[in-house]
Amino acid sequence: MKSDHNGLETMRHSAAHVMAAAVRRLWPDALFDIGPDTAEGFYYDFDLKHRLTVEDFPAIEAEMAKIVAENAPFVREEKTRAEVWDMMSRRGQKYKLERLADIPEGETISLYHSGDFTDLCRGPHVPSTGAIKAFKLTSVAGAYFRGDEKNQMMQRLYGTAFLSQADLDAHLKMLEEAKLRDHRTLGRDLDLFSIQESVGPGLVHWHPKGARIRATIEEFWRREHYRAGYEMLYTPHIGRAGLWETSGHLGFYSENMYAPMEIDEQRYYLKPMNCPFHIQIYKTHKRSYRELPLRWAELGTVYRYERAGVLHGLMRVRGFTQDDAHIYCTEDQVESEVRDCVRFAIAMWKAFGFENITAYLATRPEKAVGDPARWDVAQRSLEAALKAEGIAYEMDEGGGAFYGPKIDLKTRDAIGREWQMSTVQFDFNLPERFDMVYMGADGQEHRPYMVHRALLGSLERFFGILVEHYAGAFPLWLAPVQAVLIPVTDKQTAAAKEVAAKLRAQDFRVVVDERAEKMGAKIRDAQMQKVPYMLVLGGREIENGTVSVRGRVAGDLGAMPLDAFIAKMDAERRVALN
Repeated sequence: MKSDHNGLETMRHSAAHVMAAAVRRLWPDALFDIGPDTAEGFYYDFDLKHRLTVEDFPAIEAEMAKIVAENAPFVREEKTRAEVWDMMSRRGQKYKLERLADIPEGETISLYHSGDFTDLCRGPHVPSTGAIKAFKLTSVAGAYFRGDEKNQMMQRLYGTAFLSQADLDAHLKMLEEAKLRDHRTLGRDLDLFSIQESVGPGLVHWHPKGARIRATIEEFWRREHYRAGYEMLYTPHIGRAGLWETSGHLGFYSENMYAPMEIDEQRYYLKPMNCPFHIQIYKTHKRSYRELPLRWAELGTVYRYERAGVLHGLMRVRGFTQDDAHIYCTEDQVESEVRDCVRFAIAMWKAFGFENITAYLATRPEKAVGDPARWDVAQRSLEAALKAEGIAYEMDEGGGAFYGPKIDLKTRDAIGREWQMSTVQFDFNLPERFDMVYMGADGQEHRPYMVHRALLGSLERFFGILVEHYAGAFPLWLAPVQAVLIPVTDKQTAAAKEVAAKLRAQDFRVVVDERAEKMGAKIRDAQMQKVPYMLVLGGREIENGTVSVRGRVAGDLGAMPLDAFIAKMDAERRVALN
């Protein structure tokens, strides 16, 4: 079920070469690193004395157009390591020499020539530069060589390419829309969250409005988990070094962990994951097959040392809350549990307004731990669950983690961007490392199947996606302020507060705008803050026991009794929550 991308990735990779060739023509002193295709287009990393800006894009694009018009063939040539080393040394391409050193001994080393440009590359490429269709440069940013902040800062030039101008135009329109929906801008304008440099990069501060939305998400999440047969856990934020040595994190993940702290002559680490703590709870006493499956969930805050260059608003942070869950079950429970996980994930996403969902099934890689027979059981259960639920999926052969196969569920937002959040991941590593067992019906000890499962991924990233999906205009049940009371004059302020109290008693989130501003300005500000309803109270409304209702989308809805408005809000809220 692997999709056919009609050579788009190959064309984009070839476009990266053309862009690099154009940069070299314009700035012959440029040093080159790599230029891969990406999900959105392509990029190339340069070490260049000239500082690239968007003002350079027209000149680079014009030179790219010339190269495309030349229709130079992409010619593959295999060389010995020594030959390539000599060539790149003479050209002073030090970054290419480092990449050459990465290629294992015995592996074929290939160059690609197109016109006057030659690059160290494994390919593939389109037949000639003329096969590159519609393209556009999109941005430029800094990027450390190999992603390591200790290395040279490169200039990363981004572009995109499509098979037709119409496809490119549609993509560029989407990018413009994405700018308007940027969660970082909306987070500031709507006063939802901030990241303070005085505290540290990648550490999120939730403001009152953002915290309201987060609390609503958490309440919904917990309620649905209890309904689905999960129990909640709370675990510490730090743990002794020995725990992370047993789990393997210190051996394989330490560069992404915060530095240790010394307490009572013992090293402690901030947790990068919740899994080892859940396992410790499992091991507090002997388990029987009669107890399984165990479904344990936690909104657990973890900390990971992400490099400064990759931090991005709420999408990539250093402290975040995982909507984590682990399932411990027997072999005959595996398929049912996986299917329930998939069904649960889809229901959760639909509750938040996401409908277009695709799955990716990643299978056993060459290097893997665990019994192959258990891998087979796990992989079959994952695929069976997707088929049973009628979900379209693609196979990612060999793309599983070394410790287990997985399903990644991806969805598209309001402007067509794909996001990966939900994961159902088997783990054959940690149960071995921690010697997890249960007593079977045969009176013998058995190793449980362990499933890691996340529905939303992290609350921070999910919140960022929600902000962009809704462009900050949240549906009623999620809106931090569901209605604003607007007294026409100061004489109606006391009555507005009474109405607000009645609404709060029904668990609605409301505020009274007491500012010394004109009513029109208050309505306009509420619209800008994307409040679902504005309730105007003047003398006539108070006398009649009504409120004049204005909807964010529907506009003027006229006057209605307060009880009728409460019923309307309640019905709208129930549609989402039930």
